[in-house]
Amino acid sequence: MTIQTTSPSPTGDSDLTVRARTSVLADLADRISGAVHGPDDAGYDAARCGFNLLSDHRPAVIAVPSNRFDVAEAVRFAAAEGLRVAIQATGHGPGPSADGALLINTSEMTDVSIDPIARTATVGAGAKWAPALEQAQRHGLAPLLGSTTDVGVVGYTLGGGFGWLGRKYGLASDAVRSFDLVTPDGNPLRVSATSHPDIFWALKGGGAGSIGVVTDVVIDLFPVTTVYAGNLLYSAEDAPEIMRRFSEWAPDQSEDLTSAVTLMNFPPLDIVPEPFRGKSFTMIRGCWSGDLDLGRSVIDEWRNWKTPEVDMWAEMPFTAADAISMDPTDPVPAMVTTEWMDELTGEAADILASRVLPSPGAMPLILFAEIRHAGGAVSRGAAASPNDRGRDGTFLLELASIVPDPQLALAVESALRLTREALAPFVTGAAYLNFLEGEEKSERSTSAFSEANRRRLAAIKAALDPENRFCHGVSLV
Repeated sequence: MTIQTTSPSPTGDSDLTVRARTSVLADLADRISGAVHGPDDAGYDAARCGFNLLSDHRPAVIAVPSNRFDVAEAVRFAAAEGLRVAIQATGHGPGPSADGALLINTSEMTDVSIDPIARTATVGAGAKWAPALEQAQRHGLAPLLGSTTDVGVVGYTLGGGFGWLGRKYGLASDAVRSFDLVTPDGNPLRVSATSHPDIFWALKGGGAGSIGVVTDVVIDLFPVTTVYAGNLLYSAEDAPEIMRRFSEWAPDQSEDLTSAVTLMNFPPLDIVPEPFRGKSFTMIRGCWSGDLDLGRSVIDEWRNWKTPEVDMWAEMPFTAADAISMDPTDPVPAMVTTEWMDELTGEAADILASRVLPSPGAMPLILFAEIRHAGGAVSRGAAASPNDRGRDGTFLLELASIVPDPQLALAVESALRLTREALAPFVTGAAYLNFLEGEEKSERSTSAFSEANRRRLAAIKAALDPENRFCHGVSLV
């Protein structure tokens, strides 16, 4: 029995009729070993919700595969029923709403295995960085994770993945050996530099969810164990001066250092340590992965310039890397956006300070603005990558907000948009894919690609998915 839809187009809304729903869901459930949920099922809400609680999509059906064979069957089912397909692992960085689609929730596919001889990790579609890092560190190795180990490996890597080892080793996408992919027609492929190289190129930073479902990835690991990392917390009032100094200091540093200047408004919540709760700071943060004594001397340049209010830089095992960014681990309603800058000018610094840091007695609408220094291996890898424009700037800006009350959503969105508009004369216009969410992911993702790469990606997409059923990830057209 075919699912009845309100539109024959795969990009239109699809709704199961009451008559069809039971039969069709039972058919899919018979075909896979994992769970299947319809809107009336008890497990439906848990399966559709991800880390970002602002993403409130309502798929027509949710498949929770146990393995790549389940994924292939679910994709074939969607093709037969004329359903669009969306993919969710942890629910970080959600794309456009998956209302009426088949949602493939890969969160049960969490296998991780380490080959210490080859220095690789094989990681399932739903696995997070935490187990990959923990297992790799047992062998003195590390993957190129991001600011938190709570993020999913595959989605992060498909979007590029600029973490605290980035300037030295590149983006996470640069470290991929191979992907196991289920194409939009349900065909399983292993793609690498020598097998389906065009698809492999497209997946290495071209964004998640547009040309199939990645079920496994094999990634390189790197000899990193102990690092010198952390945060210096200065007064919020010093933000313009500190950003100006950072813009001159950071480009002179070794590629052993990936660093950022961050304007942070810590929320007045119990999960925030008491010394920071409800306060604002300007922070110099980062990770040094070279000689530890030399790293300490580099950060001493800031200490000698001005004594910080709080000094959290220290030697640490790389397993403690979450302490650098201090990202939340519980699901939150959040908004995030991004820009690239080739230069952090004084004018841009003033705009950020005035729009991010609150006036006395005012509630900040932007949680933080982080300006991460790129260059090094991040920039060197741009020419060979699909997201060439989305990794070729000098400074990467992330603006993030928490939306504790839905009534504040419009005000928060406006604050982020107006800040970006004010910065327009100072940015490149390119986007970093992993800092785009929702409709903005669809609207701005092509800015991460040069025109030649966009055309190449569009051709690969058209060959694999001519009906554009995988339309809930990065836009390639």
